[in-house]
Amino acid sequence: MPLLSPRPSPKMAAPSNSSLFYTVEVGDTRFTILRRYTNLKPIGSGAQGIVCAAYDSVTQQNVAIKKLSRPFQNVTHAKRAYREFKLMKLVNHKNIIGLLNAFTPQKSLDEFQDVYLVMELMDANLCQVIQMDLDHERMSYLLYQMLCGIKHLHSAGIIHRDLKPSNIVVKSDCTLKILDFGLARTAGTTFMMTPYVVTRYYRAPEVILGMGYTENVDIWSVGCIMGEMIRGGVLFPGTDHIDQWNKIIEQLGTPSQEFMSRLQPTVRNYVENRPPYPGYSFDRLFPDVLFPAESTDHNRLKASQARDLLSRMLVIDPERRISVDEALMHPYINVWYDETEVNAPAPGPYDHSVDDREHTVDQWKELIYKEVMDYEMGHNTPGSAGAGARGATTTHSHAAPAAATNAAADGDQDQHRPNHR
Repeated sequence: MPLLSPRPSPKMAAPSNSSLFYTVEVGDTRFTILRRYTNLKPIGSGAQGIVCAAYDSVTQQNVAIKKLSRPFQNVTHAKRAYREFKLMKLVNHKNIIGLLNAFTPQKSLDEFQDVYLVMELMDANLCQVIQMDLDHERMSYLLYQMLCGIKHLHSAGIIHRDLKPSNIVVKSDCTLKILDFGLARTAGTTFMMTPYVVTRYYRAPEVILGMGYTENVDIWSVGCIMGEMIRGGVLFPGTDHIDQWNKIIEQLGTPSQEFMSRLQPTVRNYVENRPPYPGYSFDRLFPDVLFPAESTDHNRLKASQARDLLSRMLVIDPERRISVDEALMHPYINVWYDETEVNAPAPGPYDHSVDDREHTVDQWKELIYKEVMDYEMGHNTPGSAGAGARGATTTHSHAAPAAATNAAADGDQDQHRPNHR
């Protein structure tokens, strides 16, 4: 699955003082990393930092290295970096990105500037996959894996609330992983907030409207992603919260008065004063012509099943929306059902007080530094192979659909269809 066009090789810079580290310029960013990681190539960047592909000479695998540059530059960045790092250390599931290693080249809290997170290297994000012509096998398998990853997060009390295609990554053999851990509980959004800074197209109505939420808030996002796979474009591309809400009700119809009664007064006042929309049937919103041909495999996945699942996910009222467990049992999804994946051991309990904690930037800096030092003590002592074994990609217990891009998958076993129940 071609990801990005090749970039020029990075330029070597002056060696760092420590024999364990070396420094290399990647574009206009300086990476000071452990010597075990070589052949850096930039593959992406975001608000939190730049990501490079690299080769790990110790585990002999390709990896992704994310540089968090000054993650404590402000309270918001620091809190997010701390939370992500804590959760990455906690969670171990095949459908959530694994942390292979973490380190800082700086030797003291005073010098502390950068954190490097080493993760599994994937082939593309879901934005690229959505543009492909997916058959029912691949589409349902990708959705199944999303639901398994979400269920695992929920088992640790982590509700994502911000799933979107850019934060879901896939390999050419159709295996999928969720890249991030979503919104902290205190980073909620309210209906009258400022226009977009980040993509909120996939956020559930209860998040947009500043309501309470439960686990099935994440089902809405999966529905939006599934709808986009079928339609080939974003379902609700609002320019701000109000426009987003209008896009939702124009297609799905104005929700019931009972739903309205659960809104905060100011939001309710706005929502009730919108013109009423009857909405469209799912047959109109997602006609047969948009779907792939019926599966020729013996499970016979078809458009009517996919549309039924969509109609249960894209329900404005969360009290009437399908749950994660129900979605996993839906005929369009449960052909892949594997007890070891659906009910993998829960992560250690996550301390939610992190999400509510108020610290100064310096306090966050110290907390992040301590977390990195604790991690390094267990993984980066001289001669240690790092955390490669724990986070290495596991082989699927039943074979995935053949490569999502028709690229050759590693090993023959991935070219066969699974045995369905």
